[in-house]
Amino acid sequence: MTQLNIASQDAATLETAPTRYVEGHGIRFAYRRLGPATGTPLVLLQHFSGNIDAWDPAVVNGLAADRPVIAFDNAGVGRSTGQTPDNIAAMARDAFAFINLLGLSEVDLLGFSLGGCIAQQIAAEHERLVRKLILVGTAPRGGEEHLLSVLQEAFSQTDAPDPRLPLFFTKSSASRSSGLAFLKRTKLRKDDRDTDNGNAVTDPQAKALIAWCATPDPEHAILRAIRQPALVVSGSHDTMLPANNAYAMFKELGNAQLVLYPDSGHGALFQYPDMFVSHVRTFLESHPAAA
Repeated sequence: MTQLNIASQDAATLETAPTRYVEGHGIRFAYRRLGPATGTPLVLLQHFSGNIDAWDPAVVNGLAADRPVIAFDNAGVGRSTGQTPDNIAAMARDAFAFINLLGLSEVDLLGFSLGGCIAQQIAAEHERLVRKLILVGTAPRGGEEHLLSVLQEAFSQTDAPDPRLPLFFTKSSASRSSGLAFLKRTKLRKDDRDTDNGNAVTDPQAKALIAWCATPDPEHAILRAIRQPALVVSGSHDTMLPANNAYAMFKELGNAQLVLYPDSGHGALFQYPDMFVSHVRTFLESHPAAA
């Protein structure tokens, strides 16, 4: 199994782990590393507009209980330098460069939303690097997206304490309650918090995500190039990247499992953090790896 070439931080959590940096290819990448020093690292690829501190500590800390977990800012995001690209292929190249800079020869990838598009690109291009793949709330190339209309609707809800509440959760009382708990968890870290770089990040990211979904891929070339075992996860009522994307990916991937969570939106993994962690751990530990 791949071993990280950095000191163990077993006791660290997303809220307490120091922000570290690694530099190369003209970019200084910011990242945090949790969990044991040995094992196949799980690299997290974040959603549109998100940085390291937009991850849910309940999810990240749960996953890091028995495996190395790395959360990072891709180029231009948060405290990473460089310019945020406006296409998925370039974002994937930057993420691949980051993984190489850490000296990792084999990783698992967890891509959420925009990060799931990047994860697909990396897995398709680098079969030997990616052992297993978790795709959450995302879409295949040529898939369905409603990014701008959903964002406009969310930001029009001035009574919401955070736009992520209407974006990630449904209108039911149970989902909304889970959303409020999630928002509270994301604010637990008080010191050395990541930064929001505004439109310099969101404008190119939006262009990249929209272009990815607007580019027809009738032969499903990206998905069919992915031979690694994949876990595809979606919320039942995801309005941004609807759940039919998850089913489409499940059908075309050669070795995939599909999980749909009830009464949940784009942030289903944050609504059901314990269940999500359990599903991911079971998948990573027991699903046979690609031959």
